[in-house]
Order: sequence, then structure tokens, then C-alpha cells
Amino acid sequence: MDGTVTDLLAALPETGALAWLLAAALAGGLARGFSGFGAALIFVPLASVGLGPRAAAPLMLVLEAVAVLALTPGAWKLADRRQVGILAMGAAVGTPLGALVLASADPLALRWAVALLILALLGLLASGWRFRGRPRTPATLAVGLAGGVLGGVAMVSGPPVMAYLLGQPGTARQVRASFALYLAAGAVFAGIAYAAAGLLTPALLAPFLVSAPAYGAGIWAGTRMFGLASERAFRLACYAMIALAALLGLPLWDGLLR
Repeated sequence: MDGTVTDLLAALPETGALAWLLAAALAGGLARGFSGFGAALIFVPLASVGLGPRAAAPLMLVLEAVAVLALTPGAWKLADRRQVGILAMGAAVGTPLGALVLASADPLALRWAVALLILALLGLLASGWRFRGRPRTPATLAVGLAGGVLGGVAMVSGPPVMAYLLGQPGTARQVRASFALYLAAGAVFAGIAYAAAGLLTPALLAPFLVSAPAYGAGIWAGTRMFGLASERAFRLACYAMIALAALLGLPLWDGLLR
């Protein structure tokens, strides 16, 4: 037992990286509890400062597993399962491609790419753009494919899929349920792709055990904050958290922030 504890302590990140990890987990949890999405958009760039994206994205997947398991049963009853199935087929193709990029790309270049990608996705969300038109199968497959690639690279498959779903007829509850069901399918594909690429390793255990309580506390606090904010304040707060995380995740600041 003592040897196991010693091994776990030795596997923890150094003090600076650990601080970034805890801040990322708390902020990501706040976004998840407050808005229902956005955890990876905040967690991955911040955690990448200390751990690098090759560890941050798989760790985000492990942290999200519990939330996905809790939300999926309710989403199954309300979601448009046919459309989600088509989105999932696209994601099944795109996710391994994204995971291959994550496993093989230069870590520094990947950190730049992830931070800039998240800023671009934030621009898509903040612009108010929504898909308009009939949800034909080729378009649905293409959106699922794009989401899968982004999910494989950095666990950020949500923005293009959410923009697509919001432009279609249906109640807000059904859109949220379809999105939650898609995220569950995407998490399964990401788990398979990350495992095949050798990204799910025992080295994730110690960071997970440290960050999971902070992530859970963030979800708890974010859930309670939700009822205190107007819809406009809610959106602005989410956008500000995502933008700040992406900007702080840029390698440009490493000399100052580490």
C-alpha cells in the first residue's frame, strides 16, 4: 500500500503544473455545471500549460466519463436518435483521425493549434451563426465528421454540432438531449481511438485523482450559479471563460506563467 501511494505521489505533476491542472479542472467544472458544455474548451488549453495537450485531452475524457454516464439515460428518451446516429457515424470516422494528429504532432505546435482552434470555435459560438435548412443526411454526416476530428484532437467536438442542432426545429430540451447523446457517443469513440493510439496510460491516474475533486466541485458550484444569471449574462460569462482559457493556454506566455 505504501509503495502504491509513493508511486502515485511521484507521478503527480510538479508544483506549477499541478496548479494549472487544478485551476483547469475547477474552471472546466464551473463551465460544465453552469452551461452544460464547454468544459473541454476551458480545461484542455489550461491543463496543456502544465501537462501538454497529449495528456490534457485524454485526461479530459476520463474526467467527463462520469458526467456522460449520468446524463445519457435521460437524454436517450428525448433525443432525435436517428439524427444522432448519423452524426455519430461521422464522428466514428473523424475521431481516429483527430487522435492520430494528437498522438503524432509536435507538442508545442499542437498547443498553438489547440488554443487557436478553440478561439475560432468560440468565434463561431459567439457570432450567433446557426445552420439553416433541412437536416439532410450528407450535411449531418459532415458535421459529425468535423466534430469527431475536433474531439479526437482536443475533446472539443461540441461547437459545430451545437450550431447545427440549434438551427433546426425542435424544443430546447430535445436539442440539449440530442447534444448530450452525441457527446456520449463521441466519448466512446474518443476512448477507443485514444486507447488505440496509446494515449490512455497509467500515468493519467495520479492527475485524475487530484483533478477529479476540483472538477466535481466546479460542476457543483456552476450548477448553483446557473439560476442566478440572466441568459445574456450566462452566455457572456461562458464566452469570457473560454476566451481567457484559450489565451492563457498560448505558449507565448510560458516564460511568465510557469
